[in-house]
Amino acid sequence: MDRIQAIRELATIRDFIRWGMSRFNEAGLFFGHGTDNAQDEATYLVLHTLHLPQRIHDSYFDSRLTESERKQLVTILMRRVDERIPAPYLTHEAWFAGMPFYVDDRVLIPRSPIAELIEAQFQPWVEPERVGRVLDLCTGSGCIAIACAIAFPEAEVDAADISEEALAVARRNIREFELEGQVRAVQSDLFAQLKGERYQIIVSNPPYVDAQDMASLPPEFRHEPRLALAAGEDGLDLVFTLLYEAMYHLEADGILVVEVGNSREALEALLPEVEFLWFDFERGGEGVFLLTAAQVRQHHQLFRLVRPAIMG
Repeated sequence: MDRIQAIRELATIRDFIRWGMSRFNEAGLFFGHGTDNAQDEATYLVLHTLHLPQRIHDSYFDSRLTESERKQLVTILMRRVDERIPAPYLTHEAWFAGMPFYVDDRVLIPRSPIAELIEAQFQPWVEPERVGRVLDLCTGSGCIAIACAIAFPEAEVDAADISEEALAVARRNIREFELEGQVRAVQSDLFAQLKGERYQIIVSNPPYVDAQDMASLPPEFRHEPRLALAAGEDGLDLVFTLLYEAMYHLEADGILVVEVGNSREALEALLPEVEFLWFDFERGGEGVFLLTAAQVRQHHQLFRLVRPAIMG
């Protein structure tokens, strides 16, 4: 069935979800930006395009659509197939910690399992009422910073990123959540523009994709900014700088939480002496560690010795 046929012959929401699933499977699309299968992806795109909530009563799936609605659905479903654009870039919406955020191709699509730690207020590693300042390093869309601000309403939150384009998206989200008085967007190459600033929590989802994984990324991921993904041969170019410099920015009772994804194995191999706390997540995801400020101080010189290039 071609596109003209689809517009003419498909009638209901259910029809278009089924047709979208078939086209997605036929094209061999890759999923991983909010859904993990063709059915969920097609359902999300169809319902969002029709301005319907993602949870509707089954009876609505047999609702007949207008010609204008049918044309819109064919257009967005086939853009997903033809251009391999991740669904959140098509809808300009991504969900993180149960909240919707504006996204476009200036930022990574939020999908970090760190959301679970924020929802739990990083307990038991901090006392929530004592958290006065939080830093989200490599903030991208600002989703982690904003979720932290909501989890710690009395805390000041800095959202830092090297990319001014990413910060424009973060500022938009900060405005939409009406958090301008609590969340500050800062242009900074890691800690470079944050001298003298200290925090109880430093959380970061930095670029950590190694060269081998970058070379084999599915087309969907190539729509995301390379700056937010690529991190050298072993994926740890930024992580070692972050580890070394964190000592100068953590309060004595602070914690450092960093996502390194598939680069976990390389990090552990380089730093066998460091007792990283690695998290298991209920909703999936891996490669997130926690170090206390005391651990960061203890291994400060080791971080420099293992990766001398961070000096300078």
